[in-house]
Amino acid sequence: MLHKTALLACAATVPLVSAQVSNDFESGWDKSAWPIYAPDCNQGGSVTLDSTTAHSGKNSIRVDGAGGYCGHVFVGTTQVPSGDLYVRTWLKASKALTSSHVSFITMPDPAQGSNKHLRIGGQSQILMYNRESDDATLPDLSPQGIAASTALPTGSWQCFEYHVGTDGSIETWLNGNAIAGLTSKPGDGNANAAQWQRSSIKPKPSGVYFGWESYGGDTNTFWYDDIVISSSRVGCDGGSTTPPVSSSPGTPGTTLTTSTTKAPGTTTTKPPATTTTATTPTCTAAQWSQCDGIGYTGCKTCAAPYTCKYSSDYYSQCL
Repeated sequence: MLHKTALLACAATVPLVSAQVSNDFESGWDKSAWPIYAPDCNQGGSVTLDSTTAHSGKNSIRVDGAGGYCGHVFVGTTQVPSGDLYVRTWLKASKALTSSHVSFITMPDPAQGSNKHLRIGGQSQILMYNRESDDATLPDLSPQGIAASTALPTGSWQCFEYHVGTDGSIETWLNGNAIAGLTSKPGDGNANAAQWQRSSIKPKPSGVYFGWESYGGDTNTFWYDDIVISSSRVGCDGGSTTPPVSSSPGTPGTTLTTSTTKAPGTTTTKPPATTTTATTPTCTAAQWSQCDGIGYTGCKTCAAPYTCKYSSDYYSQCL
């Protein structure tokens, strides 16, 4: 099913569709068809073909992402549908998402303007979307918004799917389960999508790239396998059997489980609300990282020479 139109046999609840692009990397990594993507700079990040772990077969794509924006690196394709976009990838993360903002999928989006991206990644330890042109997030990073998303399990293969619609819709599934906080449709009244829905922009990705981008010091290794890019949803089936997975206890969001009978194949600093006693910080947040906000429990002291700049009640950033 390498670099060509393919028919995928899907679950009974998901009809058979014609995929535009699919890749299981069993014939290797064709760098001309799936080139490295690292806008502006690349310092430390790498992409390799890995034969030591895979969702199916023996090969997968390994991305070792370095810290900081220039540590970013992605691999992907510009072969995307002109209409609705559905993406399915099996992925494995070596480290959990932290309070810092990161991306593991990025999509150039001309609808936002030149050199702007629609990004999927994490912040506040949950999965989220980020629109580069206005820095909006889906969900809102409020306590309610954070609870409406979920953490990304680590150390095992996960089926991650999403849909970007021509009407501006966003839908997301993890191991076949819809994630309410990562859903935005016209007229759906998602209470946790106020930031996202304030814009009339309808994304129109011109490419899909898988990898790592950190806006702080976070590093991570991700593996990707059995990727499908289509004009219709294909579901998790179509690959080899993988063990059931679930969210770790105590992580934010809803608990996700798989079936046991069908395996998924800144400039003004915000004044403090109350008087507090100064203490020596136990940790520091890197440049671009979140440093305060309602519901935020991470590092609130920025690494020198940066300071914590107030953006909203729910978000402040080291700048």
